[in-house]
Amino acid sequence: AAFSASSARQQAPPPEEEEEANDYDSDEATTLGSLEFGLHYDQESNSLHCSILKAKTKRTATAGGARGISLYEDEASCEERGRILISLMYSSQSNSLIVGIVRCVHLAAMDANGYSDPYVKICLKPDMGKKGKCKTQIKKRTLNPEFNEEFSYDIKHSELAKKTLDISVWDYDIGKSNDYIGQLGITAKGERLKHWYECLKNKDKKIERWHTLCIENHVASD
Repeated sequence: AAFSASSARQQAPPPEEEEEANDYDSDEATTLGSLEFGLHYDQESNSLHCSILKAKTKRTATAGGARGISLYEDEASCEERGRILISLMYSSQSNSLIVGIVRCVHLAAMDANGYSDPYVKICLKPDMGKKGKCKTQIKKRTLNPEFNEEFSYDIKHSELAKKTLDISVWDYDIGKSNDYIGQLGITAKGERLKHWYECLKNKDKKIERWHTLCIENHVASD
């Protein structure tokens, strides 16, 4: 979405659900996925530049179920568990990072009633201790919760490049361990890393981005 400077753009094939077996498929060739890219010809240097905008693989079934590999937004090996809208801003006035949890959509249902009772945990690490951990309120019986909550971390701007912001979504359960829904590491890679660097470069500007929630290594809920 942010790579619109190309003078020519090759569109990706239709969504994989609608794909027919193409003419190039044979015993010797297998379609692994699709690429969306942009081309720009620089007349001064007489060179052609190619920018990869999006890569997406076909989902592949495994013996354990329909877990596939998706490179959507440069997120490899991701089983999607919903999407989350996050805002980031560094305030030069208060010398703090302000993290906004706006809302989630299409969360995985963890309860027998077909819903979840989601809340979001935010952790700025390393070396932040309890000051680095925050939680949103719990939203009952929904897969599309609206949070609209902001959390502030007192930290020097120069120290942010050494930090990682982990954001995870959980399903609250009474009397037993809460169920893990999914998470993202905001400084990991692709669109997530880009969002983080945009925040670092643009002080006092709130930047909102959608991100995909995946199953990643996590610790038990407290």
